[in-house]
Amino acid sequence: MTERVQKIIAASGLLSRRAAEEKIARGAVTVNGRVAALGERADAGSDTICVDGKPLPASERKRYVMLHKPRGYVTTMKDERGRREVTELLRDIPERLYPVGRLDMDSEGLLLFTNDGDFARRLTHPSHEIEKVYRTWVEGEEVETRVELLRQPMTLDGYPLAPAKVLIHALTPTGAVLDITIHEGRNRQVRRMSEMAGLKVTRLLRIREGALRLGALPRGQWRELSEEEVHSLME
Repeated sequence: MTERVQKIIAASGLLSRRAAEEKIARGAVTVNGRVAALGERADAGSDTICVDGKPLPASERKRYVMLHKPRGYVTTMKDERGRREVTELLRDIPERLYPVGRLDMDSEGLLLFTNDGDFARRLTHPSHEIEKVYRTWVEGEEVETRVELLRQPMTLDGYPLAPAKVLIHALTPTGAVLDITIHEGRNRQVRRMSEMAGLKVTRLLRIREGALRLGALPRGQWRELSEEEVHSLME
């Protein structure tokens, strides 16, 4: 994936981004033997970048992975209670990846992993309001009335929530299947909101985050994000 040359230099730990920009402006940085221009993009994995004639120190390859998390796994790097961890499903990836956000043990679906801190911060910071869509199986009476309650502003732990977008995907004999869209990430937020509206969640599946969709990825499997998908999430 291509990035601005000054960002690649800063990520290597050699210089700050501002110092890297000054080096580029002075013509002290080359990409594949050619003097780099300020704002130029390069691929840290395939291009040779030199500062003052010396190659950048080797940096870890950036990875961006989407996992279809199954039910029964906790989103943690190490669980003191001995429960199954989502990282067990990524054992064939040599880099140490970290989850971007979380899904509780009983929830399923789209879960991102990366070793790129900027990417993770972009997706989790509340100011960016990245939409997350949860297909939610609920039980309860008077579903249409309960759904209207779900669409109203709510407060969790003293924190005011933006109104959720709720679509009725299907009605069932005991309740409904809903598509609930939120952009906050409070602990067990969809389950607790549903409970406040008088609905019991029996299954929760995250199907979209930003422009990224879970699609047909099998449960328990993962895939790399494309460069276009990474860019779309960062925009």
